[in-house]
Amino acid sequence: MTTTLQSHSSLLTRLHHQLPNAENVLPFLASYRLIPQLLHDSIVDQAIAPIHCTAEETHQACQELYQQWGLSSELQQLNWRSHYNLTLDQVTQLATRELRLKKFQQEMWGHKLESYFLKHKASYDQVIYSLLRTKDSALANELYFRIQEEEQSFSELARTYSEGQEASTGGIIGPVELNNVHPHLARLLDILPEGKVHLPVHLNGWYLIVRVEKKFPAQLDEAMRQRLLQEHFEDWFQEQLKQLSEPDQIWIGIKPATFQISQ
Repeated sequence: MTTTLQSHSSLLTRLHHQLPNAENVLPFLASYRLIPQLLHDSIVDQAIAPIHCTAEETHQACQELYQQWGLSSELQQLNWRSHYNLTLDQVTQLATRELRLKKFQQEMWGHKLESYFLKHKASYDQVIYSLLRTKDSALANELYFRIQEEEQSFSELARTYSEGQEASTGGIIGPVELNNVHPHLARLLDILPEGKVHLPVHLNGWYLIVRVEKKFPAQLDEAMRQRLLQEHFEDWFQEQLKQLSEPDQIWIGIKPATFQISQ
């Protein structure tokens, strides 16, 4: 048996005719699993409601939206709005939503970025390092002295003796941010000079020999600013979710549903 999907146009038309009245809208949204997204978007929309764009920004955003849909003429734009029952104000809200969200983030946390970055900079620093790990402490000490005396290269010994995936790369790992490394190892890599091999360190059942190859200090450039703004926003958003009612938290999936059957 074969089934054929209807065209997008006819599907949207059918959905339009299925739209329920106000009292049945929640079951309708639930049937299409839209309530979690609706709750997420509602939190954002409420937060950015007071944020405004300039006339130039609004015009540019609307033009970009129309371009995405291939709507070059005013008649095409009018027909498109009519097809989706959108008012000009609704199109404007839709087109500027991303920009208003960025402005909201900047207003909320932009003034805190420099101090936050300086406090947490080490977590964003990147490093390339060599790693050799074994569960044999005597072997670890022997290999360390071989490297120190330059009897064999770190890469050669890692390929032969390392018991982790890094053996396939000759022990080389990275570049990787220090916040993605085990905290104890990250602290060691942070203080270890480039080219210095550290004595074997016992960590989680392993004896590790590490050498820093190259450090890449994090910079508070535009990309980092946008990343920090997004991280602050995500933390803020999680706090907003915690303030939702219990049923809303269950819908979103951050709280398990519990059903009680009365006797």
